[in-house]
Amino acid sequence: MSHSGGSRDEAAWPSRTYAWLVVAALVVAALVAYIDRQVVAIVVDPMKADLGVNDAEIGWLYGVFAVFYAIAALPIAWLADRRSRKLIIAAGIFFWSLMTMACGVSRTFWQVLLARIGVGVGEATLSPATTSLVGDFFPREQVPVAMSVYQAGPIMGSGVAFIIGGYVLGLVQDAPPLVLPVFGELAPWQQTFVYVGAPGLLLALLFVFLREPARRGVEQGRGGTLSELAAFYRQNFKALAMHHLGFLALVLAGYAFVFWSVSFFVRVHGLEAPEASLTFGWIFLIAGPLGPVVVAVLARRLSARGAKDANILAGMIGGFLAIVNIVVIQFAPSAFWAFVLYVPAMLLINAPFGIAAGALPVITPPNLRAQVAAVYLFVSALGMMLGPPIAGAFNEYVFPDADGVRYSLVTVSSVFGLLGVVLLQFGRKPYAASLEAADRRDG
Repeated sequence: MSHSGGSRDEAAWPSRTYAWLVVAALVVAALVAYIDRQVVAIVVDPMKADLGVNDAEIGWLYGVFAVFYAIAALPIAWLADRRSRKLIIAAGIFFWSLMTMACGVSRTFWQVLLARIGVGVGEATLSPATTSLVGDFFPREQVPVAMSVYQAGPIMGSGVAFIIGGYVLGLVQDAPPLVLPVFGELAPWQQTFVYVGAPGLLLALLFVFLREPARRGVEQGRGGTLSELAAFYRQNFKALAMHHLGFLALVLAGYAFVFWSVSFFVRVHGLEAPEASLTFGWIFLIAGPLGPVVVAVLARRLSARGAKDANILAGMIGGFLAIVNIVVIQFAPSAFWAFVLYVPAMLLINAPFGIAAGALPVITPPNLRAQVAAVYLFVSALGMMLGPPIAGAFNEYVFPDADGVRYSLVTVSSVFGLLGVVLLQFGRKPYAASLEAADRRDG
């Protein structure tokens, strides 16, 4: 599976300063992506009232995003292993920002649904292209840390989404109606989409001017073929299957929890949505980014002690502690204590996902990195797709009382979170074997 082509040996690594500046730009891109992705969770109740839909249907506004996010990632990854990754990202940022604004001028549930599909397709550019870029900016042993730092972007984006979304929603609720030519008057929830989507149109320009690094380990522009990808999966099937499925289950539990958090504070503790969103957002922003970094450092220390399965073990530990914390939160006696418990919860719920992404490039041949990242993105997107509507269906049909959302989150988090931990446990030894094989291949 290794490819000679002398780029890996002949090309000097880009400067560390520039490499980390690129990671910083990618963090900002991921932050913007997650603002546009998560803002729908802030306006659940006003959208329901205007569009005449229920919890399960609102959950599918996230679900359909995830379906097309996953489907589009596969052909985009094929391009990312062959063409300019910075331009792929730039085009994606522009498109998903435009589609976020389109959500704000939509008048029906189906129009919002179609715009959310567009957001998913645009955001599908980011993860595969980033995985490929980072692998060519950093030596292999530094990739997991760089990817974990990058993962801070989505987490901060989620926090900022709730802060900005809560602020904008509170602002526009008391402001005069916004009337646009052609589109007419926009409700507060619609204005929120328009205002949070607009900045991404400018960010797209930044990526046009970044430098593209030399591809390493392969001839310039020669991406891996589908047969090579299939062969890699056959040779590492158990390691990759347990990795993908284990983190899929944790993603499902995490997205269900985050999506319904504002509704939890509104319905269970009687807060107003803007207040709940702002407080939750600040907690997410401050505590959330620490999780992937803490787990990445833990993985490095375990690896330094000779643990070849360190990346999987560290992710397991973070995932298990997150599930325990989520369950405890649902029974907090007041909003204050629930928010206090959200601090460690936000750290822990995000902890596994930086190492989940970082664990893959270190065992994958360079010419397959974007495609393997896309396969994992496709699988994990099932968690994004199913988590919010599954919890929404529990709200609607199993626990229909006003405070039923807490019991829905206990059920979904416990079942799927523990399933993820068990699957990762089964993947530890196979992953260690795959890492040893990669060391031999690249050594």
